[in-house]
Amino acid sequence: MSAPRVALLGVGLIGGSIGLAARARLGAHVVGWNRSPAALEIALRRGAIDEAVDSLDDLGPADVAIASVSVDALQGAVCDLCERLPDAVVSDVGSTKQALVEAVDREQFVGGHPLAGAESVGVAHAREDLFDGATWYLTPRERTPGVLYERLARFVAGLGAVPTAIDAAEHDRLMAAVSHLPHVVANLLVEQAAQALGGATLPATGPSFRDATRVAGSNPPLWGQIYRANAAALGAQIDELLLRLGEVRDLLREDGDLSGWQAQAALHRAALLKVGMQGDSSREIRVSVPNKPGTVAQIALQLGRAGINIADMTLAPEPDNRTGVIALWVCDGDAARAIELVSGLGYPAA
Repeated sequence: MSAPRVALLGVGLIGGSIGLAARARLGAHVVGWNRSPAALEIALRRGAIDEAVDSLDDLGPADVAIASVSVDALQGAVCDLCERLPDAVVSDVGSTKQALVEAVDREQFVGGHPLAGAESVGVAHAREDLFDGATWYLTPRERTPGVLYERLARFVAGLGAVPTAIDAAEHDRLMAAVSHLPHVVANLLVEQAAQALGGATLPATGPSFRDATRVAGSNPPLWGQIYRANAAALGAQIDELLLRLGEVRDLLREDGDLSGWQAQAALHRAALLKVGMQGDSSREIRVSVPNKPGTVAQIALQLGRAGINIADMTLAPEPDNRTGVIALWVCDGDAARAIELVSGLGYPAA
């Protein structure tokens, strides 16, 4: 994509890293606003932004605008960006999506969530390579204009990430299972160990406890907001965990096959951690589509549900402007399945 103009509302670790990568890799001109003037000064010194503004009204025109603020402040921040930057595709980096997507009824808004971070927070710890190889979830809706989704997906790919379309509700269910529930369990393990020890120092142990509780108690203000924002999906995962704990307890009482249970967990973990398309060659797929809102989002979500990442895409309207061709690049090993899925939607693909 040509050098974009980028507006950042919030320049902490994630916002600052977006700015560093956008300027270095895309030649972007980045304008930033932050509640803390000190953070803006650091962002300027580190080269995360080209300009710092005191008011959102001074952000100026932008191609891409990203809200990188606390979960509780995201709705207001996204609405502010949509209001002031009508020509931009607006996104965010929050770790919960459904409530935000439902609350912001603007076609230009596409929710986002990069699966990237670091132990340290703040723009002083921002890195240009933070998103390299990271999944970056995008949540387009039926009304999302294809040209805006393409712009955002190509921007995300340009930062080094892998843009992956997902339904907002499915995103929250997935995050509850693989991110939010593990934080809850880590907290509970620490509390249970502390109670069992009665205030005594933890004796010498193997790495299991340390590894399983690494995230316990991390960033309480942030995680308190995440738990609240994803309460329904997280609650469902907790209920499921309670059922599974009960099954293990029953195996213990009945002298059941715990070795088989352990072996099954090993197989599931290996499958879950299997490396995706990184390092694989890619293949271009060309799809003939009608020129109507929602087509690109429909295709992206269909492939995303199947675990097929779109590494890049371009849109080319036909001269009559009623039809067009979408060129998609996917992992070579996923190409046949992608063609089958897209064709199943009624769009010729090859």
